[in-house]
This record gives sequence, C-alpha cells and structure tokens, in this order.
Amino acid sequence: MDGSLNLGDVFGKVLELQQRLAETQQTLGNRTVTVETGGGLVRVTANGLQRIVRIEVDPEAFRTEEQDMLEDLIVAGVNKALEEAAQLTREEMQKAAGSVLPPGLNIDLSALGL
Repeated sequence: MDGSLNLGDVFGKVLELQQRLAETQQTLGNRTVTVETGGGLVRVTANGLQRIVRIEVDPEAFRTEEQDMLEDLIVAGVNKALEEAAQLTREEMQKAAGSVLPPGLNIDLSALGL
C-alpha cells in the first residue's frame, strides 16, 4: 500500500458514520433519564432526544410546599434532567462514531449539534 488516501473508502466511512448516528439518534428517543428534586417531591424524566416526557409531583408537595418553592423544584428538575439527557446523547453519539472511525481519531461532534 502506498499510503495514499482512497476517497472511496473515506466516502464509505462517512456514509456508515451518518447511518450509525441516525440509528443512535432513533434509539435515544427510547432511552430516558429520571431525576428527583426536593427529596423526591418532584421527578422529571427526559429522553435522549432531550425532550421532557414526564413530570411527577408528589401530592404531598401541594400540601407542604409554597407555590414558589414547588415551581423552583420543577425548574431545577427539568434543567437537571435535560443536562443528564444531553450527557447521555453525547456519550452514545461518541460510541456510534467511535465504532466507525479509526482508533485514536478524535473528532469533535459538536459541529453536528452533539
């Protein structure tokens, strides 16, 4: 082998990477993270597409918490769930890319919104 770059191979790898990332993104829609705030008074679930899919508020919170405090717990839960979902997405996309790219080639996927 003369060490020259084979554009056919590169194009094939790009197509494979694109397919793997699309498959991973579809899978992420089914993966979820759940966080709690206020000692479990509020539970927020987000999926790997960084969408909130459920908010649960313990009925006790309506009796014991002030409205402002409960609203703050919900906001904190949503923010934390979205942060964890974003981390899950980054990890899964890096795995998908790593299975296609040559070892040691670190590519910043942030340009792809990841």
